[in-house]
Amino acid sequence: MPVRVGNIREWSGQDVVDEAGDRIGKLESIYVDTTTDQPAFATVLVGLMGKKLVFVPIDDAVVGPGYVKVPFSKNQVKGAPSIETDGELRAEAEGDVFAHYGLTYTAAPSERRLGRR
Repeated sequence: MPVRVGNIREWSGQDVVDEAGDRIGKLESIYVDTTTDQPAFATVLVGLMGKKLVFVPIDDAVVGPGYVKVPFSKNQVKGAPSIETDGELRAEAEGDVFAHYGLTYTAAPSERRLGRR
């Protein structure tokens, strides 16, 4: 089921939990697929002091009271490509984000596939 765009503004600051219900971190922002303008990934603030943002797909996320549950393990999400808390995802690193989760990545060389909202 596609994620509804209207709800994503409410997700910021929510706990992100893995498929077993273990807390991964806090949801920081949403990235949309620029080809469809639909929410595709979230960045999650992880680390003891919130040191980095990792990417996780949200296509099959389940939203509950105070949390967003993703269908991946905590270890897989924490091992995902990351950026600094004040950083930006480089265009050449977008493919790595998709590949980490076994997703197909296609984009023209001069185009971005992910845009932050």
